[in-house]
Amino acid sequence: MDAISQGSIPRAKIGIRLIFTLICLVVLSLMHSLIQMITLIQYIILLITRGYSEPLRSFSNKAAAYVYKLIRYVTLNENVRPFPFTDFPTEMESPEETAMFE
Repeated sequence: MDAISQGSIPRAKIGIRLIFTLICLVVLSLMHSLIQMITLIQYIILLITRGYSEPLRSFSNKAAAYVYKLIRYVTLNENVRPFPFTDFPTEMESPEETAMFE
């Protein structure tokens, strides 16, 4: 049996995890706004140049990986604390070659 089912986790450790979770939830909220801005900027660039910004696309892919790590940590599905407590995540998977508009 694990420590949770036995009820042997010290409340102080639970409290510390809660504090880190609250910090991550604030960061998650900020990331939500950042991703909205990135999306808007990417579409403005796309409308003007008829092409997307590769650096912005790469950054948004890394931001998506970071949000994924944040969500896994706050939902108790991962124990490794996300950035800024560890390194910023790299891209989880490469983006599609080109975006399709059908």
